[in-house]
Amino acid sequence: MPTTTSSDAQSGSRNASLPFTATGGRPVLSVEHLEATYYTDLGRAKALDDVSFTLSAGEKLGMVGESGSGKSTLALAMMRMIKAPGRIEGGRVVVGDTDLMSLSEEEMRKARLSKIAYIPQGAMNSLNPVTRIGAQMVDAVKSHIPGEPRSSIIERCMHALRSVDLDEGVFRMYAHELSGGMKQRVCIAIGILLRPEVIIADEPTSALDVVTQRQVMETIDRVQDEINAAVILIGHDMGLMAQFVDKVAVMYAGRLVEVSTVREMFTEPKHPYAKALIGSLPNLDNKGVFQGIPGLAPSLLRLPNGCAFHPRCPAAMEICSTTRPEVRKLASGRIVTCHLYNEEA
Repeated sequence: MPTTTSSDAQSGSRNASLPFTATGGRPVLSVEHLEATYYTDLGRAKALDDVSFTLSAGEKLGMVGESGSGKSTLALAMMRMIKAPGRIEGGRVVVGDTDLMSLSEEEMRKARLSKIAYIPQGAMNSLNPVTRIGAQMVDAVKSHIPGEPRSSIIERCMHALRSVDLDEGVFRMYAHELSGGMKQRVCIAIGILLRPEVIIADEPTSALDVVTQRQVMETIDRVQDEINAAVILIGHDMGLMAQFVDKVAVMYAGRLVEVSTVREMFTEPKHPYAKALIGSLPNLDNKGVFQGIPGLAPSLLRLPNGCAFHPRCPAAMEICSTTRPEVRKLASGRIVTCHLYNEEA
């Protein structure tokens, strides 16, 4: 039975917790040991537990996992938008040469949209219903570039709308005059106004029909190519992930349990939870047969001892119920947080 006893192994696991270091130079985004906790009347819920990864310019990372696994909390923590009773407890988020966690509130306000942009989950609830789309875009630019001439601001806004395949007439419209897909593309246009280095898209296709979903994803693809940003795509739709991302990160109970390329994830997942996610997808070989994951995701207030997934895991060993697995980097370069791969790591 594999164990984790040597100090070398513990040291190596800590160093390995920066998955897939970007190739070809310094990464544009580096998240290091990020932790966030919600303090509630029922107790302390650790929503992010030592999360680390890096991304290069032009890369797309898909972040997947069940509801409550910490995906949206990760996005909000990176933007420093966690509100009470939540609190960022530690870690760094470095964009380019800037550690966002060390900035003052005013500096962080300026970094949002210019260095790191967030495309929210509900576009229909994100736009001001009583203000024209153009006024909202102009306000965003003015707050970051106070001395910009109005003509330059208008041209910047029009270019952003054209980049997401929207007519310039949208500039003078209100949110209620737009369809769901158009609202989502307006949010993308606002997100790229200042050409940020990192874009976080939190379930950008939720509540949209399948045709509009594809249009929105193709829009994100196109604007990413234009500004060469790193993109984090958060969602549940594994089909969209398979088509649009380069790498997939699987979260469970606030931890990253596996990070690999999209091809490796769909052809040979390593972590038992990742295998269960992929196995639950419908396929042509087993028409009409649907395979779910037994049990429920644990409450963050009452996580089981050892590995959080072990009560649902078909490959659970004795060590899984007593010892928390460390992040391991396999010989192939893949990252997995599981006792099954201690010796291979």
